[in-house]
Amino acid sequence: MIDLEIMQDASEMIHYDTQEIPYAIQERCLSQFTDMRALCHWHEEIECIHVFQGKMNYDVNGKKILLQAGDSIVVNSHQLHFGYDYKQEECEFAVILFHPSILDSNLHTYQKMVSPIINSSAEPYWHFSQNHSGILEITRLLQQIFALRGDRKHSEYLLLGLIHCLWHTIFRYSDHSLYKHAVLEHPDVHLQKQMVSYVHQHYSENIELEDIASSGNISRSKCCKIFQKYLQQSPVAFLNAYRMEISCNLLKDTSFSITQIAISCGYNHPSYFSKMFMRKYGCTPNQYRKTYGHSGK
Repeated sequence: MIDLEIMQDASEMIHYDTQEIPYAIQERCLSQFTDMRALCHWHEEIECIHVFQGKMNYDVNGKKILLQAGDSIVVNSHQLHFGYDYKQEECEFAVILFHPSILDSNLHTYQKMVSPIINSSAEPYWHFSQNHSGILEITRLLQQIFALRGDRKHSEYLLLGLIHCLWHTIFRYSDHSLYKHAVLEHPDVHLQKQMVSYVHQHYSENIELEDIASSGNISRSKCCKIFQKYLQQSPVAFLNAYRMEISCNLLKDTSFSITQIAISCGYNHPSYFSKMFMRKYGCTPNQYRKTYGHSGK
């Protein structure tokens, strides 16, 4: 739910707010995402969402959670997740991400309180809803962290302290009995990551359903079932959505021609790319560029 780039293993690389401390804080609205739906992704960072106004559906490893105003969710490291609209309603929320390395200043406490949790799939997320006993504590900490987003120069030490307090709270509300034995990632989640990774790495090529299924070494029917379970869309729909997302970024942030962008996003015919773009966004690529970015050719 925050600005991302693809790493070599097709996990997501976060654009941190500073070079010195691996964290990022943003205020977002669902309307900023195409079709009010973020792309499915995962990363090493812990992701915290706090809803200010409205409602949002949130999906973690295929588990659907309804977040309402005042709710918070903390997503564990390396979990598939994305947010999307509830009945086409707008939703305003804060996103706070931090890398677990922030918590490793003491090896003993890291091995006791951090490593067992982030290296297990026992608790993929923690949902702090209005009836959760920890809601006031977690909300206060997230709001304090969010309030520091504009004061990078003088608040770094306070930010680090608040993140440690946040993790202490998460640790307190974790089920420690789950971490006595290693809990492996569900095989289908692993396959979903593999296939999403393949799309991330090969979207510019002429790939089809068969190729996506082969990247997970499974049949096309099982491929479709897994995508529907975890992403609520077909593999080809996810491929096209990802291509469209990349094309929007290129239109906004580069001066590449429409033909160059079409080809780089896997569309061999610019006319077909423009047709798909119009169907998706209700405007031509050139009109989109004139509104949001560089003037195109």
